[in-house]
Amino acid sequence: MIGSMDLVRTASLVTAFSAAEHCLGFLYRILLSRVLGSEGLGRYQLALTVFSVFVTLSASGLPVTLSRTLASHHARGQRRAARAAVTAAAALALGISLALTLLSFSLRPLLHGIFSDAGAECLFFILLPGLPFTAVYAVLRGSFWGEKRFFMYSFTELAEEVAMIVTGTALLVLVPLSLPKENLAAGAVFLSHLLSFMLALGYFFVRGGRFSSPQRELKPLLSAALPVTAMRVLSSFTGMLVSVLFPLRLVSAGASSAEAMAEYGIVCGMVMPVMMIPSAFVSSLALVLVPEFSECAARGEKEKLSALTEKALNAALLIAGALLPLYAVLGQDIGILLFDSPKSGALIAAGSLLLLPMSVSMISGSLLNSLRCEKHTLLIFLAGAGAMLLTVLLLTGRLGGGALLCGMAAEHTLSALLSLCVLRRKTGKLRSGKFCLKTLAAAAAAALVGFPLRSFFMLHFSFFPALLLTLLLLAAAEGGLIALFRLADLKTLAKRFLPRRRRKEKSRASGRI
Repeated sequence: MIGSMDLVRTASLVTAFSAAEHCLGFLYRILLSRVLGSEGLGRYQLALTVFSVFVTLSASGLPVTLSRTLASHHARGQRRAARAAVTAAAALALGISLALTLLSFSLRPLLHGIFSDAGAECLFFILLPGLPFTAVYAVLRGSFWGEKRFFMYSFTELAEEVAMIVTGTALLVLVPLSLPKENLAAGAVFLSHLLSFMLALGYFFVRGGRFSSPQRELKPLLSAALPVTAMRVLSSFTGMLVSVLFPLRLVSAGASSAEAMAEYGIVCGMVMPVMMIPSAFVSSLALVLVPEFSECAARGEKEKLSALTEKALNAALLIAGALLPLYAVLGQDIGILLFDSPKSGALIAAGSLLLLPMSVSMISGSLLNSLRCEKHTLLIFLAGAGAMLLTVLLLTGRLGGGALLCGMAAEHTLSALLSLCVLRRKTGKLRSGKFCLKTLAAAAAAALVGFPLRSFFMLHFSFFPALLLTLLLLAAAEGGLIALFRLADLKTLAKRFLPRRRRKEKSRASGRI
């Protein structure tokens, strides 16, 4: 079992990989927005959204279920059962993904109605041959997760991102090809999926992985994965439904088809990647905690579950609270700097309050899944998805892209509240309410400091120096407020990361001085 110090270090390692991956992906997203334009980016995003539904159908519930199953088998020393579980998950993912791929190509004329744009349909069928590779790759990563091989779990994901960026940059910028730019970007995604599959499979066999008869594990694995898969399929389907309904609602309100696709590209291709930055840190925390939660639940250690839940919620709140003032104060400037789009910046600033419920709903949903509460998370998701769709239907004509942010706020707020209620029943009393209020107070105080600073610097300096000075002083103010409200003990964290030998040498040196 991972100790407290090892847990922090492991989470930091995973976070470093995740932050690198998201940073590179973010830079690539900026390149895509410049090369494809808002309309092309919207078309590309629409194809990825539909493709994600097929990925979810193929393997979504299997990785998390497999990781939990492997953690349970390893805790009992059942190595043969663990190998059988990996084989069962891989066989299920491969069979489903191959069936979906062949069926989609066979029934391609019937899929025209899914896409509101013919170009997006073409991009989808460029991505589709990579579906079997993606599905099996997801299962292999799930086995790394369950065996606590966090380095390789994170490294393969980073390698996939790097492959996509290198290939995409080469095809879009360096190599003069006459093909449409969106098609080249989709081809880069396909090649990255193929490379990540080969890397994960090679590592699996090099580290002694083997396949064995999956007969005994097929039924329990499938039954446990179905609720998670259903929830994630519905989530992906909701995203696809929104991607279709949102442009249609804009067109019915008087916008042209090109304007509607451009608006969708701004929100989903520019604003959403910025809003999802906290997920890099929250998902890393969940990644480390899920196997730990599964082992504690198997041993019946309820007090430790309660303590881990409180720490996880506090960490998610702190991450969101630290980024909230930066988004609120500098959101408009971020949109201009990164995407040359004042509208995206205004939406980033307006959506800053979304960070808190989004982070809480993400971490609490992962914890509930690790406690085998898949049915609860499915019902919670349905409630949140209903709120999202209703908001988009009612407000798109009035708010445009802002309706998507309002929908996300309604979805995540409702999901967070319901998830916390279930977690409280499962793990005992939650004591994160006070921490949440202190986080909000610190974020509000930092924002009150940041707004006048930004106005002053923008008035007396050019854009980039003013942005940099505001960012530095706002970050310093946040650090002071975090210390003042005692939201994080930075000294304790530094001691945990500093090796014992270096601490001894440091103490001796200070003694000599």
